[in-house]
Amino acid sequence: MAVMDRPSQIIECGDFVLRRWRGQSDFAQAFKLIEESLEHLRPWMPWVAQHSETRTRDFLAKSESRWASGEIYNYAVIKDGTPIGMVQTYRGAEPQGWRMGYWLHPAAAGQGIATRATAALVTEMFALPDVEYLEITHDLANTSSGAIPRRLGFTAVGREQATPPAAPSGCGIDVVWRLNRPTPPINGAPAP
Repeated sequence: MAVMDRPSQIIECGDFVLRRWRGQSDFAQAFKLIEESLEHLRPWMPWVAQHSETRTRDFLAKSESRWASGEIYNYAVIKDGTPIGMVQTYRGAEPQGWRMGYWLHPAAAGQGIATRATAALVTEMFALPDVEYLEITHDLANTSSGAIPRRLGFTAVGREQATPPAAPSGCGIDVVWRLNRPTPPINGAPAP
């Protein structure tokens, strides 16, 4: 298997795909997705309070430059040609660790899409040579978001003070989940 230095720009997930955001050419679709998801996201995403056309354009511009620098990989979750959510991974505090995030349009929630999209991105990130572990954080009160790392085999490794501003429905404490790079089999046998 060839070693990659960046994740794929398109990741197939069966009935949907993860596709790298394409800068300003994706503005209309990204803005509409956020607009239609505002009330669904407002309790858990502090950035929603500052949502605007300018902020969406800035997000897309930063997505382009940070992809190029290898800091952040942002994807649209696309089903039937329409964005239904976002997933991302970005460098954590340590160079070998990355953090992940996700959210969906309310009409797409509850169908396992966020779990499958996150699983696909986990696989993609562990194909990179310098990724030793992945982390997901969510507010302790956001139990729906916490179900995803649990389903994917992440382990809760701690709690930390949320970075301000706190989510309106949150308690201000983030649960940190971690998944370490799988150990390769020894001589074709699974690791103990």
